[in-house]
Amino acid sequence: MSHHQHSAVSTDAEGKKHLTVLQSLDSATVRKLHHEYVMPATFHYYPESLVLQRGEGMFLTDADGVKYLDFFGGILTVSLGHCHPEVVGAVREQLGILGHTSTLYQNEWIVRLARELAALTPGNLQQSFFTNSGSEADEMAILLAKLFTGRSEIIALRHSYSGRGMYAISAMGHGAWRPIAPVMPGISLMPAPYCYRCPFGLSYPSCDIRCADDVKEVIATTTTGQPAAFIAEPILGVGGFITPPKEYFQKVLEPIRKTGALFICDEVQTGFGRTGTYWNGIEHYGVQPDIMTFAKGIASGMPMGATITTKEIASAFRGLTISTYGGNPVSSVAALATIHVMTRENIPERAARLGNRLRQGLLSLQEKYPLIGDVRGMGLMQGIELVEDRKTKEPASKRANLIIEVLRKRQLLIGKGGLYGNTLRIAPPMLVTESQIDEAIAHLDAGLHQVSAS
Repeated sequence: MSHHQHSAVSTDAEGKKHLTVLQSLDSATVRKLHHEYVMPATFHYYPESLVLQRGEGMFLTDADGVKYLDFFGGILTVSLGHCHPEVVGAVREQLGILGHTSTLYQNEWIVRLARELAALTPGNLQQSFFTNSGSEADEMAILLAKLFTGRSEIIALRHSYSGRGMYAISAMGHGAWRPIAPVMPGISLMPAPYCYRCPFGLSYPSCDIRCADDVKEVIATTTTGQPAAFIAEPILGVGGFITPPKEYFQKVLEPIRKTGALFICDEVQTGFGRTGTYWNGIEHYGVQPDIMTFAKGIASGMPMGATITTKEIASAFRGLTISTYGGNPVSSVAALATIHVMTRENIPERAARLGNRLRQGLLSLQEKYPLIGDVRGMGLMQGIELVEDRKTKEPASKRANLIIEVLRKRQLLIGKGGLYGNTLRIAPPMLVTESQIDEAIAHLDAGLHQVSAS
């Protein structure tokens, strides 16, 4: 069994230091053990999975010592880059003070974080409930909406993704991510604001946002007329960075509001400055959510999910509930340190500025390569959809896989997604530099050239 060694120093109760030798396995050994002991349902990129071992800033190093420029950030999670020193320092210090409490007890870090979230979210959203992930945050939001309205029906978008809970699986807008038939009743899926592949065969803006108008039909034909909530991401992440037109949310929410239903805004991928200019993606659309959910970038990679709402809606939850790890001191401190750095670095403005540089680079590649059918996104959340033919828009799914592999060999990591697996998802940590964006564009150029010629 091949391995590398590095050491860690620990101190016992008497203050004596002990050297602990940690053995690091090589890639081949990890792959073998993973095959033997980890469930095969665990999805990986690449035919030969990438075994990661170390991270620093914008870079990751695999178990064989190869260094990669990371332009996906652990699915938009490592918002400040890998092992940001201020976040690491805060976590280390907290681990030596208090590591765990559960929500049965109060601590200062959870209330400090809740206060920060209230300040960073729009409107009168003030009270938070903390969990471990975006899946749990969305499940909590759905439960709150049902308790507050006394109703049970939920409207979600096709192409959406809300995680791994039973609600999320039932509302899954992607067949590949739904391992079983829907199990939760009362969920209606309406057309997504997918302009590039308009479900009505129309073109923006002459379409008059027909996809939003269809919510009236959905309410009338697939619900009792009294849904509890409409849930949507400002940009559909797993859906392939589908970016709604600027008028979409105002138009879709008008009939939703008339029924008395709530709007749940899923900011798991778009939150914390990712889309540029604002702290929250939904602020680009000028509407006010009743409930918002966060995860991923909120704590720079530490497990953290949050559901925030108004005092009135929060008070509708009258039963008992706990979260064993939700708002634990370590994750809370990581989130507080993350917000501190983001505020100092003015991440919303930075994401807008650097996102524009990234966008212009991608548009220049679109002019160069017919393989690129669409470029979309906001800020540092940009997607390019690949097609075999721009007229037929036949998804170039195999070529997307090839490009992902070519870029890996060029030591650049990006994501992919969309219903057809043909959309490249580009979302680097938000402390990325201009030169790193230019380097990534150069790698994409070379990868597109190679795949287009094949």
